[in-house]
Amino acid sequence: MDLDALIAGAREGRPRAVARLISMVENGSPRLREITAALCADRPNRARIIGLTGSPGVGKSTSTGVLVQAFRKRGLRVGVLAVDPSSPFTGGALLGDRVRMQDHATDPEVFIRSMASRGHLGGLSWATPQALRVLEAAGCEVILVETVGVGQAEVEIASMADSTIVLLAPGMGDGVQAAKAGILEIADVFVVNKADRDGAQAAIRELRNMIALVERDWKPPIVPTVAYRGEGGEDVVEALDEHLAHLQESGELERRRQARARDEIEAIALAALRSRFADLHGDQRLDALATRVRESGLDPYTAADELLAALG
Repeated sequence: MDLDALIAGAREGRPRAVARLISMVENGSPRLREITAALCADRPNRARIIGLTGSPGVGKSTSTGVLVQAFRKRGLRVGVLAVDPSSPFTGGALLGDRVRMQDHATDPEVFIRSMASRGHLGGLSWATPQALRVLEAAGCEVILVETVGVGQAEVEIASMADSTIVLLAPGMGDGVQAAKAGILEIADVFVVNKADRDGAQAAIRELRNMIALVERDWKPPIVPTVAYRGEGGEDVVEALDEHLAHLQESGELERRRQARARDEIEAIALAALRSRFADLHGDQRLDALATRVRESGLDPYTAADELLAALG
């Protein structure tokens, strides 16, 4: 495979080249380091990354489609990474056909890609940062990252995105779940989808009351939408624009992007350490140290120091 030609094709926005590179990233290609180095050598304009998260059934995919439409009206090239649960049989994304985004499937300025979570916790895939870099290189000006339906701990998107949208729906008990899950802290914009249903106004009032209890410089706006009818997308984009302006004025945007780069470097370094650990028959060393801790009075901190020393 001519990697240079593949990367050149991705920079020209060719869908097949972009798809091939993301597949290589997702599958942990032996050439992953080479791919990343090439993509970083000629740094593209940084894309605006927007995360969408929420419980299953609130309409994340439909809402993503509405946002794509709103950004395309502004003439922006849009990328979508939709992280789905993994198939227990193939390991692939269960909703790989993106049936709720077919309106944009033929638009050459929109690239939609499903990625399997492959057991990775946090609502994302481990390959998400590298896939974002591929879409940046392809000239995407806005990248929407839709997470797996989150529970009470899967809020990793907050560290990956410039702005995070938390979607809720009336009648799903999400007001209480929002307080329990900590998504009040990660949400930059709340979207109450299916706002034509009974209970929508009650859900909005409940959210407002809870937001008032949280001390933050930015108070997340609450935007009602009816995504299946295409209503509310422009209002959400306007709320996102206000949040972006706040990030830029406060310096928070650069802080978030700096933290994102730090997290990515740390994750790669830890993966390399685990690999070295395995190469040094780490399981045997670990078992021997565990026996000493259990039977010989060795404390676990000293044991950990010995293990790290063995890695050099």
